Amino acid sequence: MKPVNIGLLGLGTVGGGTAAVLQNNAAEISRRLGRNLRISAVCDLSAEKAKEICPDAAFVKNPLDLVAREDVDIVVELFGGTGIAKEAVLAALQNGKHVVTANKKLLAEYGNEIFPLAEEKNAVVQFEAAVAGGIPIIKALREGLAANNIKSIAGIINGTSNFILTEMREKGSAFADVLKEAQALGYAEADPTFDIEGHDAGHKITLMSALAFGTPVNFQACYLEGISKLDSRDIKYAEELGYRIKLLGITRKTAKGIELRVHPTLIPESRLLANVNGVMNAVRVNADMVGETLYYGAGAGALPTASAVVADIIDISRLIDADTAHRVPHLAFQPAHVEAQTILPMDEITSSYYLRVQAEDKPGTLGKIAGVLAQNNVSIEALIQKGVIDKTTAEIVILTHSTVEKNIKASIAAIEALDCVETPITMIRMESLHD
Repeated sequence: MKPVNIGLLGLGTVGGGTAAVLQNNAAEISRRLGRNLRISAVCDLSAEKAKEICPDAAFVKNPLDLVAREDVDIVVELFGGTGIAKEAVLAALQNGKHVVTANKKLLAEYGNEIFPLAEEKNAVVQFEAAVAGGIPIIKALREGLAANNIKSIAGIINGTSNFILTEMREKGSAFADVLKEAQALGYAEADPTFDIEGHDAGHKITLMSALAFGTPVNFQACYLEGISKLDSRDIKYAEELGYRIKLLGITRKTAKGIELRVHPTLIPESRLLANVNGVMNAVRVNADMVGETLYYGAGAGALPTASAVVADIIDISRLIDADTAHRVPHLAFQPAHVEAQTILPMDEITSSYYLRVQAEDKPGTLGKIAGVLAQNNVSIEALIQKGVIDKTTAEIVILTHSTVEKNIKASIAAIEALDCVETPITMIRMESLHD
């Protein structure tokens, strides 16, 4: 069989890794596929780098020229972002090329434009590397769990944030200090906003939610809350109470609609997700037939991510001449059955909560706080005084039972209005992960 020709857009960390995997493992890939994969053209800012990494490929300066070449069957977009990457992907599809991308931002924000165009042009868009690096979670959701009704997904899907939270817990360090360490080690960018404020995880959980529940991608509806405001005291208190704090991407189907959110979360230390540390990623999926499954591994890095990119190239190559009816749908469900569903606002989600309150250390204070919670239908699971600050102020930690978020927000507003409460309340959501 004739080789499948690959056009690479971008030879950065992942692009260089992809070229290395395709070239170093060429014989093994050919054994699995029954035909060769050939890098026929590359586009990068540096012609010298392109010639060094892919000496046998044509160097193409303009990405729009590369996606129009007759000797390119599959375009691999590894530029990132939504500028030229979006333009190149849409042009590739218009030209009838198949596309592999690791670009979660592009698909989470413009997937509803990209996927229908691919269907129209009888092309495939594969994106395993866009979520959790080398972990094959997209294939699991699209294919391995196809017999199931998926109930929920919860994932540690940003390695930078997980590294910071792990270091804060293990060393008791402040957020700002650990962020500097993460930047020095190359785990965090000079501008880390995309990672630490939840945007990266939000793009990923948006894609997984669409695959799980058969909806269009809807990043605009995803609630985002990052880790930059976390206090090391809360991480310490959580551990003392048997919990770990992780930045989770969560999506869950309920009778009222779909939850789609990213935020710091207390989870019991006995749960497997609680023990995923450093820069590693993990995704927990709960489904009706198979129950709970967990996917763990490297969520970033040149070779782990390139492994997922090349797996997508192999998948496309196996069915490169098939029509769309004989391929796995982009969003797991047949396009005619991908339907918009209600995304719950945060006020309507149900969760348990961790509250840290600083209040006057005098008789009656705890009673007033407990009374406010009861008035707002919030039941207390545990209430613990952690210590006295400057001899007059007590620090109180409260764990609640499950309640609707609007109840906890009303409670917080009322408690902060009490004369005996001295500072704004810290609130962190809790998940048992037993659903």
